[in-house]
Amino acid sequence: MQVTAASVPQNNCVRHAGCMSRYATAKPYAVPASLAELDGPTTGTVTLPRHIDWGPHYVYDLADEADLLLMYERVIREAQTSDDLRTYLNGPMLRHLWPSLFLPAPARAAWQARFPELGTTAAAA
Repeated sequence: MQVTAASVPQNNCVRHAGCMSRYATAKPYAVPASLAELDGPTTGTVTLPRHIDWGPHYVYDLADEADLLLMYERVIREAQTSDDLRTYLNGPMLRHLWPSLFLPAPARAAWQARFPELGTTAAAA
């Protein structure tokens, strides 16, 4: 399932830190049918495919919290299909990391619309 950010309210801002890029507001975000289907790795190292991580080649060490957060942010922002999400994200780990993830507001809104429990996780943190 893909959700666009068109329904997320936008502020009338002029290029400052609080503004979202046009890309972030128009981009469709892949969202899984359920968090239970996310059975990606929780240990080891991961190299993401180019369609998700199109920067310089990088190997994510899942034992390193900064790498783990960065990988989850990139997958949520750039995944094109539910298969991408299932392959690289893990449901329980996502719940744990959710409050700390730096995501575009439309991506966060799309996921929390589908999984309201993520919003309560963020509020509790």
